[in-house]
Amino acid sequence: MGNNKLKALRALYNLTQNDLAKEIGVSRQTIYALEKGQYNPTLELCVKICKFFNVTLNDLFWEG
Repeated sequence: MGNNKLKALRALYNLTQNDLAKEIGVSRQTIYALEKGQYNPTLELCVKICKFFNVTLNDLFWEG
């Protein structure tokens, strides 16, 4: 299962996968894989994404 929360947040901020990738220092392919559920991110990457969007790990990465 992909990360639809990440995709939705990215859309809310009107960012492309490439925009987000540049902001957090990863490749566009990493963002694509995260959204498709094909990549298990490091905790460091999860924290970077959460800080960028000002959300918690629970908000973005765990089902609620």
